[in-house]
Amino acid sequence: SGNYYNQGEVRKKELEQSCCVLGIPASDVTVIDHRDLPDDPAVEWDTQLLATLVLKHIEAKNINLVVTFDAGGVSGHANHISLYAALRYSVCTLLWGTLQECCCFEIFILFLCAGCRVLVLESVNLFRKYISFLDVLISCLLPRDELFILTEEETEQAKRAMRCHRSQLLWFRQLYVLFSRYLVVNSLRLL
Repeated sequence: SGNYYNQGEVRKKELEQSCCVLGIPASDVTVIDHRDLPDDPAVEWDTQLLATLVLKHIEAKNINLVVTFDAGGVSGHANHISLYAALRYSVCTLLWGTLQECCCFEIFILFLCAGCRVLVLESVNLFRKYISFLDVLISCLLPRDELFILTEEETEQAKRAMRCHRSQLLWFRQLYVLFSRYLVVNSLRLL
């Protein structure tokens, strides 16, 4: 729930506001507040627990595309990296591993039949992270499975959505909103 600084309720509301700016209705926003998944940049979450929760959500919402962090978590945040590990576990272990239990078989069917794809957002070095639109040229030249380049209008919408997270807009995140390439270009690869 984003409760690292005891602001979980505030951050939930900010998330809903941000999603509203992006055209995502509050009914499609799910906040998981689980005691074993604390918001803490130094805590790695349990892979199996997180995979189970994410997969239940994918099934309940009939989701066919998941976008998550890569192994670098974009910022090195342990919780972000845990999300990548959980999705990788889900796809690699459950999809290709031994299918002994009914729930594993259901997950296997979910990924195969429902066509659920997982894309991971590429973490880039500090220089590329803060060169904004200049990274478009670099990103176009490098290998990737998907490349999303936002229009000026979409970039402004993304900035408005980021500004909804007022409790998190410390000085360095203000710089992020101004200069981050992630508000202009995102390169992803299939998991």
